[in-house]
Amino acid sequence: MSQADAGGAVAVAYRELSDLLRRGSLAPGSRLPGERELAARIGVSRSTLRQALDLLAARGAVDRAPQRGWFVPHRVVGEPPSTLQSFSEMARARGLEPGARVLGARERPATFEEAGRLRIAPAASVLELSRLRTLDGVATCVDASVIVLAKVPLLAGADLADRSLYEAIESLSDVRIERSSYTLRADACGKALAGPLGVQPGSPVLVCEEVTYLSDGSPILAGAITYRADAYRFRADLFRTP
Repeated sequence: MSQADAGGAVAVAYRELSDLLRRGSLAPGSRLPGERELAARIGVSRSTLRQALDLLAARGAVDRAPQRGWFVPHRVVGEPPSTLQSFSEMARARGLEPGARVLGARERPATFEEAGRLRIAPAASVLELSRLRTLDGVATCVDASVIVLAKVPLLAGADLADRSLYEAIESLSDVRIERSSYTLRADACGKALAGPLGVQPGSPVLVCEEVTYLSDGSPILAGAITYRADAYRFRADLFRTP
């Protein structure tokens, strides 16, 4: 089997398992059927099935217990506590008008670090994109992203001014964005971003670093969003596991 065929088989297994969990036929805390049974049901090899299960485990959708098998974690089935929205979707939900001005865009080879985060070969083509995002015309953040062009080649020539990046990716390809791994930290604004954001160098900013994943579990972009500290508040619903 070629590498492409193997990757396609993993994607099929990932989708089938995701659908099984989403349907709620397995209660939180219950054990998944054995690997042999699952592989036969989906029509893939056990090694392919394990790769798909590893991807699900990385997003917290399943847990593995040594010598016991795979389990559905508590609270996996059902609506998630937080919803992934693009900047534009978040703005419109609050009755604000989103805007985007392209500060820089270029196609280039991926660095070794980017290749590791995005699971692509070093020097594979990526789009480096930097945009100033506004709410009702007020500068709010600078969004710097690195996108895997192999998954959405038409993005390189697209007009990304005043447009949601998530919506552009999905409309220009057959992929679907599913989730984002998100971290938030406080920092001081550097000189390069102070001008576009309309703040003094050293002013407080919030830096959100993310890796965004498609429905097949593969990364599509890695980026950092730098918000003015007086223009953004992060809210999350936190749940305690019984």
